[in-house]
Amino acid sequence: MSLDAIAVEPMTSVARAAHLMRDQDVGGVLVSYDRDLFGMLTDRDIVIRTVAEDRDPHTTRVGSVCTRPPVVTLAPEDTTDHAAELMRRYAVRRLPVVEGDGSPVGIVSLSDLAAAEEPDSPLADIGRASPDR
Repeated sequence: MSLDAIAVEPMTSVARAAHLMRDQDVGGVLVSYDRDLFGMLTDRDIVIRTVAEDRDPHTTRVGSVCTRPPVVTLAPEDTTDHAAELMRRYAVRRLPVVEGDGSPVGIVSLSDLAAAEEPDSPLADIGRASPDR
């Protein structure tokens, strides 16, 4: 799990969130409000719900384009097997990790699972690779 997951508020501009994602080399950010998970914004959300819809990323707010609940989530004590099953069942690459009170604490990505379960796999290698700049 990535404990240093980035969280933004729903009123954050899509452009600001995209800059954060670029700077931190991540494909998704948690969207939270008042310590509760509001949704999750992925690079795909930005492309499909903002760019492809001709919306201005500087004025469009994250809360209007992020994937909203029910977002599939994990609890901190869930196993990697459970995470993999949820990813398979819901066809997602990232799962927010939330405490019982609904507050987000991290994200588990497909490459996190690969690194944990099969550290020598090609997917684990890709997840560890430096980003192309």
